[in-house]
Amino acid sequence: MRITDDRYQGEIEKFNLAIRMIRHEARTGTIRNFTGFTEDRIRKLYGAYFKSGSNLTVRRRRGKSPRQINRFVSSTRRHTEATLLACLLRHYRAIRFDQQRKPVPINKLEKITLGNRLCHAFESYATLYADPEFNFEWTWNLYHALVESQELLFSQCSTCGGSYVQDAFALDYHWCPLCEQKQLLRNNCQLNDHNRELG
Repeated sequence: MRITDDRYQGEIEKFNLAIRMIRHEARTGTIRNFTGFTEDRIRKLYGAYFKSGSNLTVRRRRGKSPRQINRFVSSTRRHTEATLLACLLRHYRAIRFDQQRKPVPINKLEKITLGNRLCHAFESYATLYADPEFNFEWTWNLYHALVESQELLFSQCSTCGGSYVQDAFALDYHWCPLCEQKQLLRNNCQLNDHNRELG
């Protein structure tokens, strides 16, 4: 029987995704969700491929995946990186926009395909920053916050017209994080100028 038979191909795809996610330090529960592998099998994969030699930098993260959203909007840098990561999720077709421009899941997308698309988005994001704010688990959390809990949404900046990620339950001033930062700098400069004039 050829190894390219469908029943073997599906298993190979799951195996490759599990290895890819372990490399990104995904939690056991996350890998199990996308591959259907047991915890014991995932532990054995980690032990066989990542516990010795040059791969000692790959750690096993424990506990539940993060689910809070404040980290995505808590600073200009994080807000900007979260926006880029969300755009990459759309670019790699992990999410799509509905007619109201709300992010929603891709219809009938298999978990193995979604897992690979999340990996594509995270890998592209990680190449753009020497010290990225978000790891793979936060990428998975961002996806969840956009399309499942819908705690985050895409908003449009009234200054530059660009899209950015916004807390769905927070006041939206319709400034992307970069334009907001520019406005804060302008305000600080004006305040400094005013203080110099008074001094």
